Order: sequence, then structure tokens, then C-alpha cells
Amino acid sequence: MNSDDSGSRINLQRRDFFSNYWDILGGVLFLVITFIFHQFGDTTVSTITSAIAIILFSITVSEIAEILAERLGEPYGSFVLTFSAVAVEILLLFNIMLQSQATPEAMETVKGGIISAVIVDMNVLLGLAVFIGGLSFTEQQHNEDTSSSYTTILYVSSLALLVPSILGHSNHQLEVVQKASYIIGGLLFFFYLTILIFQTKTHIHFFKQTARSRIFRYKKQLDENKHHHEEDNYIFDNFSTVANFLAMFIFIALIGIMAEIFAHNGIILFKDLGISAGLAGLTIAVISVSPEIFTAVKAAKNDQIQRVVNIAMGASTVSILITVPALLILGYYSKTMLTLSFNPLEIGALLFTIILAWKTTDDGETNYFEGISHLMLFLCYAVIAGLY
Repeated sequence: MNSDDSGSRINLQRRDFFSNYWDILGGVLFLVITFIFHQFGDTTVSTITSAIAIILFSITVSEIAEILAERLGEPYGSFVLTFSAVAVEILLLFNIMLQSQATPEAMETVKGGIISAVIVDMNVLLGLAVFIGGLSFTEQQHNEDTSSSYTTILYVSSLALLVPSILGHSNHQLEVVQKASYIIGGLLFFFYLTILIFQTKTHIHFFKQTARSRIFRYKKQLDENKHHHEEDNYIFDNFSTVANFLAMFIFIALIGIMAEIFAHNGIILFKDLGISAGLAGLTIAVISVSPEIFTAVKAAKNDQIQRVVNIAMGASTVSILITVPALLILGYYSKTMLTLSFNPLEIGALLFTIILAWKTTDDGETNYFEGISHLMLFLCYAVIAGLY
């Protein structure tokens, strides 16, 4: 082998290494930068760099979760993807919730983040993936039982959130609203346990791809892509399932460290810039959901719209049924009172989002017009959230 061939191989190996691990390398780099500027008290730079580090580490988590999802199959694969994203969401919101002890306005940001997570999942993630998929294919087909089940779950869950919200806006004492919040949190978790049995035992076929999908036209392309990844020797492809779960938890722990800095400095920055609680919550939701957006867009381009629906609606479901009870429990033990008293804008936007999702997915077919409709709703909400 001559020197030119050796040099080309080294350059190729370097490119492959960077292509495989750019998110980890970037995450570590921005983690170090965050710590440096945090020590110097620069809230602006440390907030931005911690957010970037969170996104990059979240991409790594989503890639590991995707490997696990392929091994476990549906619907368990979607559970791994959605739970990995919800773990990041809970870490971010809990750290911001802790800041409410010094900055009461932070609690409104947490509430905005809870609602915004669903709005971003259903309008940005689902909307962008459906739009891009619709540009590649005239129509894409999925199991209509999936979307029908999820929209029903989300509709009922949203109505449950109305209970403490109505009490909070009808001159009831704070203790009453708090009690109602704990009761609703318990009911939501019980509802989730019922849904878990429904998804994994009695009606598992509701959440699987139907035979009429055209995904098999692209099976060869997907196999080639898989073979390409194997040649790249991505380290997590060679890990066992247990080792991948452990690696995922390690990266989530790093995200937790960055979330603490982001929460502390971000609240100060949002306040200094005059950013509303609704827009701050929306920003946090976009940060936590961004890795899932990449996964969903890639799936839509491969005509895997069933996977998009499972991720978007599954993540939205878990965002309410798991995130809300988890934050209530964490708030109770950290002596930080969280009430589920949302403002009319947040509840209204949530209900309109679910109604739109029901209309655009109930027939088991999607196209780019339906995708742009979700994006339009999100942009309108963003404008109102910023000026509310």
C-alpha cells in the first residue's frame, strides 16, 4: 500500500469518526465552555452553550434509543424513543421549577413548558415530518387506529387538566387547587397504566403498521442504509441492549447537569430580556423535542409515517400522563408547590392542537397540506405566547 492510499484511508477514517460522533464531541466541547462561562458569571453565553450541549447530548440519546427501538420492535421501540425525550423534558422542567423558590415567575415557565411540549410534538414534529414526507410522496398511509386511540387519550387528558384550571380561575383557595392537582395527577398516572396494558397486551395491533403501507417499496434502500451504518462501525451498534441502556442513562445524567445550569441562568436571562413565560416554555419544549424531530423527519422521508405518528402522539401522551405526575411528586418532595392551573391560552391551544391532529390523521392518510396546517397553528401560537 502506497502513502497516498494510506493517507486517503486515514482521512476517510477521520471523516467517519466525526460523522459518527460529532454530537458527542460537540456536547463535551459545549459542556466545557458552559462550565467556564458559568464560573465567570456570564449568564447569556452559559445559557446558550448549555442549551446547545443539551440538544447535542439529546441527539446521542435519541440515536441510542433508535438502536434499541429497532431491536425491541413496535410498540416497545416507540416507548424507548418517547421516554428518552420525556426524561430530558422532566429534567429541564424540574430544574426550572426549583428556581421558582427565588423567582416565582419560573413556575409559569414550567406550566408553559408542560403544554408546549405537546404543542411542539403535535405541530412541529408531526407537522414538519408530514409536510416533508408529503413532498416526497403524494400521500402517506398509517394505521388509523393509532391516531384515533392517541387523539382520544390526549383529548381526555386535556379535559382532565381543565379541572384544576377551572378551580384556579374561579376564586377557589390555593389549597383546593393544589389538592385537585394531586388528584388529577394520580388519575392521569392511573390512566397511563391502563393505556400501557391497552398498547402492549390487548390491542397491540392498533399501534403497528398496516399492510396497505408502501414502506416495503423502500425496504431495499433501508437495508442498504443499515449496511452502510454497520460499515461505519458505530460503537453503540456493537453494544448489548443492557450496555446501551446504561450509556443512555449516562448521557441523560450529563443532560441533567447542563439542565441545572440552563435553568439557573436561563431564568435570569429570560427575565432580563423580557421574554414571556409562554415563550420561554416554548423554547424549552423545542430544545427537549429537537432530537425527536430529526428522527421523525428521517422516518417520514423513508415513508415510515407510522413511526412518525407513534413518536409524535406517543411523546405527547407521555408528556401529559408521565411528566405531570412526575413533576407533582418531585415538587412535593422538594417543597416546591406546582399546581395544574393553566391559563386559557395554554388550554385552548392544547385543545385546538388535538382537534387538528384528529382531523388530519383520522382517515389513516397524510399529505403536505396537513403538515403545513400544523406548522401554521404552531406559528400562530408562538406569536400569541410571545405577546401574551
